[in-house]
Amino acid sequence: MKISFVIVFLTLLAITAGMNLGGIGADLRCHCIQTESKPIGRHIQKIQLIPASSHCSETEIIATLKQTGHEVCLDANAPWVKKVIAKMLAKARKR
Repeated sequence: MKISFVIVFLTLLAITAGMNLGGIGADLRCHCIQTESKPIGRHIQKIQLIPASSHCSETEIIATLKQTGHEVCLDANAPWVKKVIAKMLAKARKR
């Protein structure tokens, strides 16, 4: 009985040791692989800012498009993106 319990315990331990933490809400890498630098400002429904962290050294800017709902990563160094972020922050300060 004790041996079967130990075998089951070790099997479960071996299975869970290789599991990805992404399923429990931990992000282990950057979200953005490519970024868009051409202006798409009129097509943006919302913007999400993800600050740099130990898992991703870049600040990521993810825009959700109005018509399709697709998410697009924006180039944080593009001048038009900086303007959009500035407007978004100004609106947030007014509230």
